[in-house]
Amino acid sequence: MNRPSPPPAVAASPARRAWPRSLAGRTALVLLLALAVVQAAGLTIHALDRVDLQRLTHAREISLRAISAWRTVLLAPPDRRAQMLAELELPTGLSATLDEVPLARPEFEPMPPPVARLLRLDLFPNSPPRFRPLQVLTAHVPGTPRFVASLRLPSGEWLNLHFHLPPPRPWHSETFLISFLAMTLAAGLLILWAVRRLTRPVRSLAAAAERLGRDVNAPPLPEDGPSEVATAARAFNTMAERIRRFVGDRTQMLAAIGHDLRTPITRLRLRAEFMEDDEQRAKMLADLAEMEAMVAATLAFARDDAATEPTAAVDLAALCRTVLDEAADAHPDLAEAIAYAGPERLTAPVRPVALKRAIANLVGNALAYGSAARLTLAAPEAPGRPIRLVVADEGPGIPPAELEAVFQPFRRLEGSRNRETGGTGLGLPIARNIFRAHGGDVVLRNRVGGGLEAVATLPG
Repeated sequence: MNRPSPPPAVAASPARRAWPRSLAGRTALVLLLALAVVQAAGLTIHALDRVDLQRLTHAREISLRAISAWRTVLLAPPDRRAQMLAELELPTGLSATLDEVPLARPEFEPMPPPVARLLRLDLFPNSPPRFRPLQVLTAHVPGTPRFVASLRLPSGEWLNLHFHLPPPRPWHSETFLISFLAMTLAAGLLILWAVRRLTRPVRSLAAAAERLGRDVNAPPLPEDGPSEVATAARAFNTMAERIRRFVGDRTQMLAAIGHDLRTPITRLRLRAEFMEDDEQRAKMLADLAEMEAMVAATLAFARDDAATEPTAAVDLAALCRTVLDEAADAHPDLAEAIAYAGPERLTAPVRPVALKRAIANLVGNALAYGSAARLTLAAPEAPGRPIRLVVADEGPGIPPAELEAVFQPFRRLEGSRNRETGGTGLGLPIARNIFRAHGGDVVLRNRVGGGLEAVATLPG
């Protein structure tokens, strides 16, 4: 089967590169971003409420102390007012002085009504007559958060109250950052756990699809879980059953055709034996032998025996050397051109009979069309990387446009790869089917120094 050539690579933008490729990653990222937005909005609301509370608490304390200072000065003997005012413990943001003139001058901007209400200055004019100031003046010091309230005493002196309202500190808390990080971490871990749990059926479906691609008789998916997941699993199992039925019908049909073809081929072979012309008899027997080989190869390709063979741990190095030894025995004239390079031992779980057939097809293809078969086996370069198996020949190679076309069943090229060399055009398709059934692949490429090499991969 031809694989479509990949589209030309397009440089991804930074935003696209940062966007996860997996469904779980994207879902987790969206939820984490949503959590961040909600957290920011909630913290902003909390900060605004905290600002209002701080401002109200601070202003209430200042206003109570200001009233207390006024009453202390008002009730104190005139000669001790300054001393008693100096001995008062006033909160931060409030100071008081006893002066002959008011500091809240008429040329200053008056205190805004909201600030006056916040500082409860309306209590002074509305207090009982014996505690009521003769005059109340307020002012805002330009360009500063400072305000002045001047209260006139019955003696004519002025109590000047200086108010400084510092900016609130909504984030001033020793445990705020720790609490925020702990809450965010807990929510993030919960999101990741939930996303992984919710996307697990998708991963199971992808794994089942991959197993079905390798083995048409793979076990069905369990049809449980949420209704959407159960529906998808049921549809997948139905699709897999239809595929198995289709493959079975095709195999049965080809087996019937092959069985029916063997009878007339056998009759033609018997008749050819009685031909008097030795040359024509030899040609006819050769054609009949080729027809039988094509029928047998077609049936083997249709049955796909690799899918039903059990997997076992096999020494790939020993398997490759065995295939090369058998090839050298079958082609003694090319024994010097058959060689192995690779580790002495490399074990992997494979289907041994099927894999041996695939390697033999690649080696036989190289000997038939390239007069050499130099097999190189390479262990995985890193965990998760594939095992590489390369079979190189010394032939003329293949036009680049035909490197993929030769994997089509019964597709053979003219020139060096013609019918005179034998074969049915199924060796490479069978080899590719077997390697893909193992989770790997086979590709062909022309060598720089001449010749062709088949590069096969297996899961490491």
